[in-house]
Amino acid sequence: MAGMTERHSAEFWFDPLCPWAWMTSRWMGEVQQVRDVDVTWSVMSLSVLNEGRDELPQKYKDLMEAGWGPVRVVIATRDKFGDDIVKPLYDALGERIHHRGEDYPTAIAGALADLDLPAELAEAADSDDHDEELRLSHQRAIDLVGDEVGTPVIAVDGVAFFGPVVSPAPKGEAAGRLWDGCVLVAGTPGFFEIKRSRTVGPIFDTQA
Repeated sequence: MAGMTERHSAEFWFDPLCPWAWMTSRWMGEVQQVRDVDVTWSVMSLSVLNEGRDELPQKYKDLMEAGWGPVRVVIATRDKFGDDIVKPLYDALGERIHHRGEDYPTAIAGALADLDLPAELAEAADSDDHDEELRLSHQRAIDLVGDEVGTPVIAVDGVAFFGPVVSPAPKGEAAGRLWDGCVLVAGTPGFFEIKRSRTVGPIFDTQA
């Protein structure tokens, strides 16, 4: 395919609580092994996205209330240690949330310990001190892709869309071929959407 050897850029917006974003992030990591792509990892928030939606079931409302914690901690950690810490912290959180089934406070404390980060960063989970930055990061994704989406959002060479949603995450050259398709549609003027109903849930590997 023409352009496969070109170097591309991507920005990947995630919420640590979203299993579908986690699946797609595992694919993105595979892509980086087989294609020339520079990835920036950024936070968006399902809690911000669903603010004020009173029609949500109570169980989901409770999830959204708890969901403030992980994204706040990622933003607070980024502020203190820079952009390079975002992906390692996401990896550590995702392993604990999605593979080990830990609750958010336990996952946050464990992820910080895994990376030898200050334990007091966990206090950000219950503070709104970093919410302005969180909302700005979230809004950048929404401004690019619109508000009829969830996580993940990926901008490919500056063109953003929701997804791809995959289960299980492709590996090796299969991951590269899916990326090639994303580059293709992102470079197609007027492209907006491809979608079909999901027939399986997230199929996690035993290793993150």
